[in-house]
Order: sequence, then C-alpha cells, then structure tokens
Amino acid sequence: MESLISLKGHFHVFPSFSSKPRTTIPPTQVNTYRKNSFFTFSVRAQVEPNEGSASIATSSESVVDALKVKEWEVGMFHNEVAATQGIRIRRRPPTGPPIHYVGPFEFRLENEGNTPRNILEEIVWNKDIEVRHLKERKPIGMIRKDLEKAPPVRDFIGALRAANERTGLPGLIAEVKKASPSRGILRENFDPVEIAQSYEKGGAACLSVLTDEKYFKGSFENLELIRNSGVKCPLLCKEFIVDAWQLYYARSKGADAVLLIAAVLPDLDIKYMTKICKLLGLTALVEVHDEREFDRVLGIEGVELIGINNRNLETFELDISTTKKLLEGERGKIIRERNIVMVGESGLFTPEDIAYVQEAGVKAVLVGESIVKQSDPGKGISNLFGKDISV
Repeated sequence: MESLISLKGHFHVFPSFSSKPRTTIPPTQVNTYRKNSFFTFSVRAQVEPNEGSASIATSSESVVDALKVKEWEVGMFHNEVAATQGIRIRRRPPTGPPIHYVGPFEFRLENEGNTPRNILEEIVWNKDIEVRHLKERKPIGMIRKDLEKAPPVRDFIGALRAANERTGLPGLIAEVKKASPSRGILRENFDPVEIAQSYEKGGAACLSVLTDEKYFKGSFENLELIRNSGVKCPLLCKEFIVDAWQLYYARSKGADAVLLIAAVLPDLDIKYMTKICKLLGLTALVEVHDEREFDRVLGIEGVELIGINNRNLETFELDISTTKKLLEGERGKIIRERNIVMVGESGLFTPEDIAYVQEAGVKAVLVGESIVKQSDPGKGISNLFGKDISV
C-alpha cells in the first residue's frame, strides 16, 4: 500500500514497532479531506486492485480509533454551530484527533486546532475530559438515587430579592474561592465552612462555591461540607458546565443554583439545561460578557437570572463599565419588563464600585477576591458595601 499524507502545521512522528496485525476500514471512515479555519489535513489512500476498501496501517483496535475520529468530528461540528452564534470558545478536547498510523509510524497533529487559544478554552477542554471520566464512574442512574437523599432546594433568587429589599443595596453572592488562574492562591488558610459562616454572619444573601479542582482549587466536597454545616444561604455551584450530567451531580451534592456560561454554551444547550434546572428545582445563573451573548440569552424563554461578568474571559482584563454598557437602552427595558434579576460580577472592590453597578441596574453582585482575602471575610463585606449589611 502506498499512502500520501499532506498537512499544514507541525506534527511529530513516533516509531511504532507493534506486532499488531493490519486491518482495513471502509473509505467512508477515512478522513480523506478536511479543511476548516483551524487547520488543513488530508489523507489519500490508494485502493488496490480487486479491493473495495482503502488499506491503511493501523492497530487491531481500528474500530475504536474510527469511533474516536467520529467523536472528534462531532465535536468539530459543535464548534462550527457555536461559531455561528459568536461563540469563540471551542469545545474540542486538547488532544485533537486520535493518533493516525502510517506504516510503522504514528503521529498526531499539533497546531492551532488542538492548542487552546486562551485560559477559558483550556479549562473547558480539560473539563470535557474530566466530566467524561466522571460519567463513566458515576452514571446518571446512580446520581438519580443520590438525588432522593439530597437536601431540599432553597430559593436562590428569592434570597437575593429579599436582601435587596432589606438593605436597599444589591444582594450579595459571596464566593468561597481559594485560587484563580489569574491571581493564583487567594487565601492560604482556607477553611470553606469557616469562610461560609463568616459570609453568612456578615450579611451575604447567597454563596458561590468553586468546585473546579485543577484551576481554582475547589471541590464538590467543599460544597457538601458547607451545605451540611448548617449554613442557610442558598448555594451556587460555581462550575464550568459543559454537560447536562453536571446539573444532576451538582443537585445531588446540595446545590441550589448552577452557572451556565453563554461564552461556552450554544443557545440549544442553554435552553435544554435551563429546562433541566427547572425540573430539578435549580436556579440557572446565565452569564454573559458582551452584547451578542446578552441578546442571545434574552432570546431564550424562561431565563430569570443573568450575570454580567466584567472580566473578559479570554484576556482576563477587567472593566466594570461593561455592566453599564450592556444594561443601557433597549436591553435594560426588556430586563425591567421581564423582572429579570441582574447580577454584577468581577472587578468589584469598593463601595463606589457597588454603587456604580447598582445605578446601572443590577439587583445583586457576585464578589469573591475582594472579601475572601480579608482576615475576617465578614468584615470584608462591610468594607465592600461601606456599611454593615448583616441581619
């Protein structure tokens, strides 16, 4: 057999002296030509006389390899659909397509198509792999049983509205966060329950608990510990949701709300996941970063809580004027008509910052770094708002 491989980008070739037999797969399963904005890759396999299939050197697990290729192509199609909605975060795993075999060699492309372009994309790609493994260990059937034992859901939006009415200030979602990719370790002496209790005592309406381990040093164990500690504040599971399975898992661990990021999830995913949230009793906080994401989310029926993140998730730069810009004009009018609760997120450090986003139209704020770094997080809340907001 003679093969011709042409590609644009870099690749590494690894000798493979496996004694595994060669097998054949139909031409329809060979990615004979693929071209997109990320890279170009082509394989032309010569069909030998009297044979109806293209022979390529591969391992005895070629069927598995072919399925991996198909799974990868489905992921690529997801990226293409998302791109039509302005979503720049690709959902492909960082490995790119599976290993290709050429004679006694194997290689994997390494180029823009399988290298994350920013930290959010890196997080999402790794989360996709992490969730895939978790689903294998804990299928949805097992989680359904855990749901029967989960503590009752608490009213997340109701708590924010009540705090806003009581104080005349935005209801606070205080974040239990040990670290972040941009700031590193925020608090060395990190006791999630102690921090949560301090937040509640200081006047927080709700709590946000980071559950991502790799990038934020969080965990679902922290979420469970806080829920079982007697803290009455409703809990937001602050996770990078890429699969509906995560919604069931979060609820089984005691979450009252979850975060859905419009920069990551296409409209169909958000619609589907918000419906599942309603079935589970969860509140969905849908997060946006720019006008296009905001308009997409406003076009989805049933969204009751929207967060505006002042941090550019691709560059991690902060600009609290983002909140004001997005809530001006027609969008602000729609928000008021639908009675949607708006949440200001990121870049809030002073009473002036709180006043600025409140004037823009938010009824709640999500704050982590500026209070979790304080020796007494509860007093940090008073400093943030410029007054004591405890009950």
